[in-house]
Amino acid sequence: MMHRQPGDAETGPTIRHGPVLRGRAGLIGGLAALSGILFGLDTGVMSGALDLITQEFILSDFQRESMVGIMLLGAAMGVLGAAWLSHRIGRKRTLVLTAGLFVIGPLLCAESMSYRTLMLARLLLGLATGATTFATPLYIAEIADSGRRGAMILGYQLMISCGLLAAFVSDGLFSYFGGWRWMLGVVGFPGLVFMMGVLFLPPSPRWLLAQGRERDARRVLIELRGLPRLVMAERNAIMARLAARRDGIGSFMKDSNCRRAMWLAVGLQVAQQFSGINAVLYYAPYIIGLVGYGHYVQVWGPVGIGIINLLSTCIATTCVDRIGRRPMLIGGFAVMALAMAGQAAMVAGGMPPMPGMRLLMGVFMLLFVAAFAFAAGPLTWLLCAEILPLRGREFGMACSTCANWIANMLVSATFLTGLEILGADRVLWGYAALNAVFMVMVALRVPETRGMTLEQIEVELMRGTPLRALGGRAHSGV
Repeated sequence: MMHRQPGDAETGPTIRHGPVLRGRAGLIGGLAALSGILFGLDTGVMSGALDLITQEFILSDFQRESMVGIMLLGAAMGVLGAAWLSHRIGRKRTLVLTAGLFVIGPLLCAESMSYRTLMLARLLLGLATGATTFATPLYIAEIADSGRRGAMILGYQLMISCGLLAAFVSDGLFSYFGGWRWMLGVVGFPGLVFMMGVLFLPPSPRWLLAQGRERDARRVLIELRGLPRLVMAERNAIMARLAARRDGIGSFMKDSNCRRAMWLAVGLQVAQQFSGINAVLYYAPYIIGLVGYGHYVQVWGPVGIGIINLLSTCIATTCVDRIGRRPMLIGGFAVMALAMAGQAAMVAGGMPPMPGMRLLMGVFMLLFVAAFAFAAGPLTWLLCAEILPLRGREFGMACSTCANWIANMLVSATFLTGLEILGADRVLWGYAALNAVFMVMVALRVPETRGMTLEQIEVELMRGTPLRALGGRAHSGV
């Protein structure tokens, strides 16, 4: 049934769906989120493979950083390509093309006989990974109902965590016989499964309506929502926003409300990466070795990181539509700042090679990963999918997601050099300070969007409501 709050005549109804209909939309969203497994595999697999590749091709530190950075550069390029494709041919078809790259890229990695060929293969994988980080949250946000949107988009982050854990486990197993080619090539198998599954996804109803394909949009909405009256309510809300739509770049050039939403999305993505998370994920064995652990812990320690990451993401998925976005983000950045400060203090103190001290360093590292997976990791993608207005959403998502990958590249391609020039303690203190700054940014600027439809969020935004106050009426009940 439909429940109205004061003001719903303008913002559109908040639609509640039964478990059967929610299950159907959840199944479709879950299938789309399988792309997260591929994202996680590509991100995590290099952690274990990098040392083996270095030994075979005799790489310098700069080449090691380039091996990581080339994929991130490709991801930034993939975002821009996906933004254009998702507007022209739709979100679903963009995901199909992306799935093809997830099959070709790993096979080329496994067959690479030179450093240059491997760099090209990693660039292709970067294109695929960047494209999916743009298209998947956008697609899920546009098929989900308001009551389940948070959990469904966080399901994508959960799949990324599953992919990371699978990458760390496979790295550990293949490391015993130097099988870096298998480490990189195994990603092609889930890529093939994803490509077959994504063919059965329905198109985004919002994209169909934007293209004037109302009959097709109604068919998809009936498939997702079931009852005709609910379908018409949602269709009318979407059309009301499309009626005011301009081209993407034009909207952001002419409308300050669009620009402030985009800058917040960009800020959230940069904050996510400059928290230091991917320095931990990409170089986990190196960091573990830096504090005195032996080869066995360097090989299997990242698996512990992957397990903590997965468990924390599972908890976040169940909490996001109950606790809310802002409290989770503020708490997450606070814990990340403390965990980084703890690591920095221990490194600055010389890190005595005593088992108890090394164990405490590991606890700080796992605490940092847990806080990230509970807050900044999943909620950044969720908020970006929610706060950007429909008018020019592709452009806004492209800018914010591209900012994510550029920031990721800057962190990952300079981490080893930073340790050498500045020292580990200064680098870690820097990340601790940044996380404290990001906590304040969230408190001052980030809205609470829990329980709001995308159309309600956009109406409040375009009225000029301050970002921090978006959703205030919905949550106060006035």
